[in-house]
Amino acid sequence: MPRYDFRCRSCGATFELNRPMARANDPATCPDGHPDTVKLLSTVAVTGAAASGPAPSGGGGGGCCGGGCCG
Repeated sequence: MPRYDFRCRSCGATFELNRPMARANDPATCPDGHPDTVKLLSTVAVTGAAASGPAPSGGGGGGCCGGGCCG
């Protein structure tokens, strides 16, 4: 279930709620009972290795290290 971050405009508290996506925009009450809250935008970081160019060509051949030193 997605997690949504909220901030209370009355006391400034930031809190999280787990709720279905269908209820993402429903009003939320802060843990101190204040009803004036706003949903915060969340950021998603996606990381991964990206190739920056063609693979280096070392000209090596077989062996366990590709350098030809093992046979």
